[in-house]
Amino acid sequence: MPHLLSAIAPLQGEFTAPSWLNPYRDGERIGRSQAIQAYSDYYCVDGSADTDGAIEERIVLQRTPMVPYASRTGTRQNLDAMRANGWGLLVSAKGVLRTEGFKNFMLDNGAWSAFTQGQPFDELAFCKAFDLLGESARMVVVPDIVAGGLKSLDFSLKWLDRLTGIPGIRLLAVQDGMVPDDVRDFLNPGIGIFVGGSTSWKLRTAHSWGLLARRRRCHLHIGRVNSAKRILLCSAAAGAHSVDGTSASMYAKTVAPLTAAVNYGETQPDFLSPNGQDFEATPYDCAWPADLAR
Repeated sequence: MPHLLSAIAPLQGEFTAPSWLNPYRDGERIGRSQAIQAYSDYYCVDGSADTDGAIEERIVLQRTPMVPYASRTGTRQNLDAMRANGWGLLVSAKGVLRTEGFKNFMLDNGAWSAFTQGQPFDELAFCKAFDLLGESARMVVVPDIVAGGLKSLDFSLKWLDRLTGIPGIRLLAVQDGMVPDDVRDFLNPGIGIFVGGSTSWKLRTAHSWGLLARRRRCHLHIGRVNSAKRILLCSAAAGAHSVDGTSASMYAKTVAPLTAAVNYGETQPDFLSPNGQDFEATPYDCAWPADLAR
């Protein structure tokens, strides 16, 4: 692999693991992702069949439902609508660090918020948020560099190592300039994919990331999904396990139609959706667009 941890530039400050993380690393406590990984190892559905032809997947995976997340808001009407329709909450490290009573929430690293505000990635803000909410989060988006391509991946790999042992799933951000082979060897049931990048690139490559997620038996999350059309693309075509957006956070009236799109995608799945597809039906090259190959 061309991306070696030793080649990654040091972070601005030393990362000190929160006290709650050590028992998981020492094996004194078992988190959700560790339990899923152990189960997957036992049944040979841990993603190792992707690169090892001697391994055969023993059981056929069932399609899993897609869960929508919305950015944190303090508006009670919106929060009530999200709860009533089974939505999760996305909490940004650059925002207010409250889960609003949601048991199902994910922690975003705050890189996108900083990018839109013209600011550098705030490591201290992420460390504070991770210390406070990291243990309970279903997923944590590993720090990345927005629009950073392979430089972003190198940065993320350093953080991926530092966040080893968390109970939830670590999500590696992929974006313009990356291809499946850049991240393939790092993915497993405890380390998933967060599809970021430009809108055009995201739409063109979503299905391929879905195929890679199926081959590696990992979670696929797609960011910035704010329309019914986009939801159907993510659920039916890409086979995403979760998505996030801001529409439901801003306008309570959009929760119902967006939820209807989620439900439609689950009841009328695309025949070619990677989610739950037989392993042998998913090509190793993930049907990657030829003009985006390196």
